[in-house]
Amino acid sequence: MSGKFHNPIGVGRNTIVPPAVLMSTHQDGNGHALHAPVLVLNASYEPINVCAARRAIVLVLKGVAMTEEENGHFLHAARLAVRVPSVIRLLEYRRIPHQSRALSRKNILLRDRNTCQYCGEVLPSSELTLDHVIPRSRGGSSTWENLVACCHPCNRQKGNQFPAEADMKLLREPRAFNLHTSRHIMRLMGRSDDKWRKYLFY
Repeated sequence: MSGKFHNPIGVGRNTIVPPAVLMSTHQDGNGHALHAPVLVLNASYEPINVCAARRAIVLVLKGVAMTEEENGHFLHAARLAVRVPSVIRLLEYRRIPHQSRALSRKNILLRDRNTCQYCGEVLPSSELTLDHVIPRSRGGSSTWENLVACCHPCNRQKGNQFPAEADMKLLREPRAFNLHTSRHIMRLMGRSDDKWRKYLFY
């Protein structure tokens, strides 16, 4: 999967989307519904990405995608009630290059599933940092294999040390986020959502 995937189906400058739809946070008492993960399928029904419900709603309203499955929540606006999708499908086939995603904070956190790779705690993105397994001051580089999601307490504990020096151990060896990794993550996430399973070849 390519990091460029987001641009072809992004929100254009001339896109008209009701502001109330984008700003409302009333979803059956669940303020996090707009951030719920949504499985994105190509027009061929091939799973190609995961995005936030907020983005999925915009794509559906733009006519770029259609809702295949719903998650049971409603997004209420001034004159509109939108069902929050769980799975959407692009209406036009997109050729997705089979290469690694762009190296970015967002993709590192997605690869590590918002989980601190030292203590295993799952946290919101805002409460996580990126840690260089081999510190930059000691020759470490900013690569897929040397960057991991890390909570603030673990980051402070590790400091400018190698994990072994800080008596810390990685949950798993960090690797590049490629197409195989992306599909593996989709399957892991799909275990908690029955509506995803039929699209993930269970």
